[in-house]
Amino acid sequence: MVRWWNGISWSDVATPAGPGVAVQSSPVLAPPVRPPAPAASPAHVPSGTGSRTPWIVGISLLVILAVVGAALFVGRSGSDSPVADPAVPSSQPLPPAAPTFAPGTVRIIDDASGVSYPFLGDGWYEWALWDQHETTDTAGQYFTTQELTPDGKTFISQCSSGPLVDGFGWAGPSTLQSTLATVADSVRLNYYPGPNERKVLRDEARTVDGHAAHLYEFQLSWDVPGYDASGERAALLLIDVGRPAPALVYVSIPNTHAELYGVIDRVLDSVEVL
Repeated sequence: MVRWWNGISWSDVATPAGPGVAVQSSPVLAPPVRPPAPAASPAHVPSGTGSRTPWIVGISLLVILAVVGAALFVGRSGSDSPVADPAVPSSQPLPPAAPTFAPGTVRIIDDASGVSYPFLGDGWYEWALWDQHETTDTAGQYFTTQELTPDGKTFISQCSSGPLVDGFGWAGPSTLQSTLATVADSVRLNYYPGPNERKVLRDEARTVDGHAAHLYEFQLSWDVPGYDASGERAALLLIDVGRPAPALVYVSIPNTHAELYGVIDRVLDSVEVL
């Protein structure tokens, strides 16, 4: 079981490690140190021999003093600043971001929309589900996070793409931002339980492989009985690929698998135009 550490707090949910998750100890929290159990007093000390307890206590005190002295020396050497509390996130660097995809990584080639991006590996499956409301064709990958939701559907994590359907206001590169805002509203309505709250994380122009694009990333949260997840992070990337319809890339990770949030940036940074 894993939780996601965001540098300040742990995620609300614990879940089996998802695809590609390397479980490691917290970068800033040490395991609790349990105080030693008090030594039981001997019921009887044979005559002619002294109890070893005073010697053990004395040696233990010397060891403790030596350890404390060494810690203070190391903490203050080269600096007069106080030693930082190890429980404070800023006292230690967070683990580095996940590595970029290795050369030769298998890529998903979406000929219909004109983009490609990496296949995420074991645990992810080639898209063979429903058609998305926002694309005329859908390619990509997914894995199931909840087999059956209260409304009788399957909840998934996905990384998909396709040509944008008509009706979202697309009229060329100058409308990338406004079109994507409308697409984001459609995604929120069609694929998530309600009521929910949305927090916009990024709403920015981008260039993808030399082509104009726009990124809209958001965090949804909800409190709906019967759902394993209580929120999801999603990113929508709309790219002017020089075709009648722009390409839409959609990456979403529910908070039951928040340890995979790093996948979003890794995929977005690796999209290429065919």
